[in-house]
Amino acid sequence: MERIIKIGTRASELAMYQANLVASILLKNNIKSEIIKIDSEGDIDLIQPIYKLGFSGVFTKSLDSALLNKKIDIAVHSLKDVPTDMAENIHNLAVLERADSKDILKYKGNDFEASNDLVIGTGSIRRKAQWLNKYPNHAIEGLRGNVNTRLKKIDTNTHWKGAIFAKAGLKRINLLGENYIDLDWMIPAPAQGAIAVASRMDDTLPEIRQVLNHIDTEICTTIERDFMNAIQAGCSSPVGAIALIKQNEVHFKGLLISLDGKQKALLTKTIKLEESKGFGIICANEMKASHQQLINDIKLDLDSL
Repeated sequence: MERIIKIGTRASELAMYQANLVASILLKNNIKSEIIKIDSEGDIDLIQPIYKLGFSGVFTKSLDSALLNKKIDIAVHSLKDVPTDMAENIHNLAVLERADSKDILKYKGNDFEASNDLVIGTGSIRRKAQWLNKYPNHAIEGLRGNVNTRLKKIDTNTHWKGAIFAKAGLKRINLLGENYIDLDWMIPAPAQGAIAVASRMDDTLPEIRQVLNHIDTEICTTIERDFMNAIQAGCSSPVGAIALIKQNEVHFKGLLISLDGKQKALLTKTIKLEESKGFGIICANEMKASHQQLINDIKLDLDSL
């Protein structure tokens, strides 16, 4: 491929790691590229919680604009940050093989013990709600910024016991350390741990898709994102979803939870891999049929924030 591919990315350390990973895979396959840094609304405003910024795609909108204006050829994202309703003429060209999808708690001290008066940091409504469901006597305080900034805030907020992160992000930039615990009970955000490469629909890049796309990850994250979209919940909503392929079956878990953590609905469902197209929508419809009132309550709570 003679063309030099312009890769758009946010400027954070994690975003740059992801863009450089894509560039390295392309180079191994004789595809040359250059990386172009573009700030997003989510990077500029580090004070307000994501759900208060007023629109979806706070981490993707600037890159979408660069794609549509042909300043870049592809954009690299954490797939969990990409709206399920993408901008017109933009699609996910490829999804890289997913890393660990779990959430973790980075804690201070020698170990973690759940006493009744702990303060935990997170900017995620989904994480907050699940934590309060398990530890209703704890307090949650907001946490914004890139991974490095959020890690520093654990130390500067001396009354915090720790903060919740995506394991994949910390591992990618060698900041996982030892003082953490896997939150195996917490259902992750749809597509957590996966990296997406977006492009214009009218710019055919089959060579790039061929070398970057991991089909099992694409299948699973599509199911998770279809579930979230069909529930009609945005990226900031208290919705969790995880799909895993095991022995030619897709195993799915979907979560709806009230903002205060007091009401929770969990759906577990399995289907044969060859029958899994549209599975996320099927799961969402089943969840809506059983828990429409909870969905309505969550929307009202989100509107009041």
